[in-house]
Amino acid sequence: MQSIPVPEHAAATPPARPIHPLWVRVNHWLNALAAVTMALSGWRIYDASPIYPPFTFASGITLGGWLGGALQWHFAAMWLLVGNGLFYLTMSIATGRFAKKLLPVTPAAVWRDVRAALRGALAHDDLSVYNAVQRAAYLTAIVDLVVLVLSGLVIWKSVQFPLLRTLLGGYDNARVVHFWAMSVLVAFFVVHVAMALLVPRSLLAMLRGR
Repeated sequence: MQSIPVPEHAAATPPARPIHPLWVRVNHWLNALAAVTMALSGWRIYDASPIYPPFTFASGITLGGWLGGALQWHFAAMWLLVGNGLFYLTMSIATGRFAKKLLPVTPAAVWRDVRAALRGALAHDDLSVYNAVQRAAYLTAIVDLVVLVLSGLVIWKSVQFPLLRTLLGGYDNARVVHFWAMSVLVAFFVVHVAMALLVPRSLLAMLRGR
């Protein structure tokens, strides 16, 4: 029997590269764990000395049970957050992922994509490419996390970081900066989860890479 030649273009093609490599996925979920733990324990710490009384957080949504327990959870998650964040920035810059995924971003592009999103016309066909709104949101989250860590250092070790304390306007003002940086992070988290639910493929991609 005569064999039928197989066209070159029909040969098996190598599998596509994952949208998110393994190190990105592990980093993402560890960062989520650290951020949630720090927020919940931070709310308990806030309740011990409110910045804006009588506003406090309901004890049922806080972590730690009491001030001492909340501080232990907070510091444990802090080391995870800082270490994980430094690893992410180092790997992202070294591999070129930071520039490729998050840059460039301009106000005009963000405004264009915001209007498209409000009309329900923002495409999500290629999950490997971030739109301008995503880029701006992720860059904001990175800067916000840096502010959170720096203001947290002033609150934790105020005497050891006098210059940083001065730059943030003193110990009491550092607490205010820390509170609002936390609020920005929580807002980002809520929007991020909502978008993942609206575009389930993005959640699957962060779980299995493809």
